[in-house]
Amino acid sequence: MRGTILVISGPSGSGKSSLLKELLASMENLYFSISTTTRQMRKDEEDGVNYHFISKEEFEKDIQSGMFLEWAKVHDNYYGTSLKPILKAINEGKTAIFDIDVQGHKIVRDRFGKITTSVFITTKDQITLKDRLEKRDSDTKETVNLRVNNAVTEMTCIHEYDYILINNDLKNTLEELRCIAKLSRRKASSVDIESFFSKWANIE
Repeated sequence: MRGTILVISGPSGSGKSSLLKELLASMENLYFSISTTTRQMRKDEEDGVNYHFISKEEFEKDIQSGMFLEWAKVHDNYYGTSLKPILKAINEGKTAIFDIDVQGHKIVRDRFGKITTSVFITTKDQITLKDRLEKRDSDTKETVNLRVNNAVTEMTCIHEYDYILINNDLKNTLEELRCIAKLSRRKASSVDIESFFSKWANIE
């Protein structure tokens, strides 16, 4: 089996982060895509967990080599999604998981279309989403309204995804997400067809 990519998108308040945490803890051969940065590592951070921390020289060299899926420079520091760990995971037969927005989904599709499976996670309606955001009690009213408006914009892109999960129950939605992750590894594009056929036909 070759490696695959699983893109997971969804508005803030959909339960996406909780589902991802459980998925990563319950399945093997997964790699969670982590951003790369040139800023200094803080005391409570760990390389390879919060970010991949590299020098500006290395980052700029990788930009020139086309080794970033996307990148930006913020306050004199670079941030981006390096292709190096992603390609390494794919070559090891793992599923590389992206937690990205609808724009990021398009970038991944353009680069890795054949091996990409995408899932959009949302609530049953806008009222439920807003209620969840308000119950978190971590944002101002204005921020909650902004997040809801952003969610409406994101929802217009759900037809671009392979699967849509309505997260009414975390346990049930997690099981559905696990099934999708497993099935993504059985897509014809993720199988070494020539090798499989040779074994199937007993060709030595």
